[in-house]
This record gives sequence, structure tokens and C-alpha cells, in this order.
Amino acid sequence: MELKNSTVLVTGGSSGIGLELIRQLIDQGVSTIITTGRDLSRLEQVKKQFPQLHTFQSDVRDTLAISQLYEDVIRQFPQLNIIINNAGVMRDLDLLTTNLDVHEITAEIDINLSGSIKMVQTFLPHLFNQKDAAIINVSSGLAFVPFPASPIYSAAKAGIHAYTRVLRLQLRQTNIKVFELAPPSTETPLLDAFTGLVDSTQNMAVDKMVSIAIEGILNNKMEIKPGASRILKIMSRLAPETILNFLDRTLQKARTKKVH
Repeated sequence: MELKNSTVLVTGGSSGIGLELIRQLIDQGVSTIITTGRDLSRLEQVKKQFPQLHTFQSDVRDTLAISQLYEDVIRQFPQLNIIINNAGVMRDLDLLTTNLDVHEITAEIDINLSGSIKMVQTFLPHLFNQKDAAIINVSSGLAFVPFPASPIYSAAKAGIHAYTRVLRLQLRQTNIKVFELAPPSTETPLLDAFTGLVDSTQNMAVDKMVSIAIEGILNNKMEIKPGASRILKIMSRLAPETILNFLDRTLQKARTKKVH
């Protein structure tokens, strides 16, 4: 997939993987990069880092906000041809806690899964009109093996994996390539809530992970599984219960150690 002369929209670009994608896409010579985020102040900080970047405050949970984003972006950047659905949240959730807010319990699905689907559906008619176009959905290694501390996040990422596979199948005769990027545990602010619960020495550096992702996109690798994500997918087929129970035991030991 050609990147140099593309116009790319990255959701959730104010930190973590999204921010590193912006940095490396600039290094690749991408002509125009657009990013979105919910926090205007953080978007302004990113804009100071990268003055050539175009920013829009938007929330992928909000259907009306996505419609407005579409109108604003297409009006200003009619050459848009690549969308990277990266916006995401991850929480440490104990489903035995009875005071979990029923209105907030699906937050990861609303952002990580439904938000990406809504973005695709909104921008798809425009992408059909481009000579070369791509949709890049960011899932996770946890799409293959769920993490016991993050049941909703794991479900959302498994959903993105399934959706992306079928989207690629349905668009196979079109001009739109469909990629899935499944990062392993990566050094980003997303993991701050899991300090002491996961072995941070096993995390992949975000610049390395994104570098592998960019190489995969350039080489038309439709499913990009850096590092441990490839192993998780293999284990999900060979010994799904074994790997899940191992993760659960490791997590419980870490929780006990953290308490004491």
C-alpha cells in the first residue's frame, strides 16, 4: 500500500499508538495527516509537536459527531484515502463488583468496536471513489486470547478481529484494502491501569511496534501481528484453555503480591 502520497485519518492520535503512528507516517512522507480525539487540550499539544498535522475534536461513540467529522474532513480533504481506526480504551474490570454502572459497562465496546464500525460505515462511500484506499483497524493480541482482567476490552477486540475479516472478504473486489493491526502488550498510557499486574519487561516498545505495522502496510500484509500477538494467535488454536488459565493464574498472583 502506497503511503507517501496518501491522506490519512487516524482516530485517537493524541497519545500512545496513535501518536506514534502520526510520527512515523510523517517520516514516511505522508502528504496529509488528520487526527481526532475527545480531549481538545491534548490535541492542541500534539498540534504543537507536529504543526503540519490537522486536528478535529470528535468522539467515536457519538454518531452525530462522526457525521459532522465526515462532512468537515471530506470538505477540506477530498483526497482522503486511508482511515486508521485506532481510538480505544482499556479497563481493569472485576465483573463480581456489583456497583458497576450498567450505562458504562460497555465503554470499550462503544469506543473500540462500535466506534470503528461507525467510522467505516460513514466513510466507506467516499473511499469507494478513491483510486487506492485502505481501512486499518487496530485490534489486539487479546482478540485471540482474552485477558482475564479486561473482559469487555477483550470482547471488543475479538469483535474487531471478526468484523475486519468479514469486511475484507466483502470488499475483496473493490479498490479498498482492509488491514488489521493486532498489537501485543505495548508501552503506552493504555497500560497505566495495569501497573503491577502485568510484567512490563515483556511490553513491546511503541516505536518498534508501529515500525512493524508500517512495514506490514507497505508490504500489503493484511493481518499484522507483531511480537507476542503472533504467539497468542497460535496458542488460541492449539491450547486455548491452557493459555487462558495460565494468564488467570499469573494475574491472581500479581494481585495478591500487589495487595501485600
